[in-house]
Amino acid sequence: QPGTVLILLAGRFRGRRVVFLKQLESGLLLVTGPYAVNGVPMRRVNQRYVIGTSTKVPLTGVDVSKIDDAFFARDAKATKKAVLADAPTATVVDPARKAVQTTVDAALSKNITDPMMTAYLKAKFSLKNGEKPHTMKF
Repeated sequence: QPGTVLILLAGRFRGRRVVFLKQLESGLLLVTGPYAVNGVPMRRVNQRYVIGTSTKVPLTGVDVSKIDDAFFARDAKATKKAVLADAPTATVVDPARKAVQTTVDAALSKNITDPMMTAYLKAKFSLKNGEKPHTMKF
């Protein structure tokens, strides 16, 4: 369900709680932190690498209808030879992507008014000794 809080299990942001926005045509899930809350940008995630929780966030005013798989496509300009020949350069975020991220974050942050929910989204998920994830209710 859109608005469900998910826990990421793999990748750079593993252990982070994110908000599910929609399912893309490729089958991947579109999620966001929001970036202003916990530093997770809008990204695509495979369903196998998330745990769904029973926590929900209302998505009123959040428009993600224009975001699809092509939105995340990289430029074909950088070839392997060019990358190997050049010195390492800093990555530059596309201004259009940054603008979409800020609009989605602004609309989503209006719906997250409870300070407990903000603290919940900021906190990382981890297991301690003796905790069994298959017996937990998320």
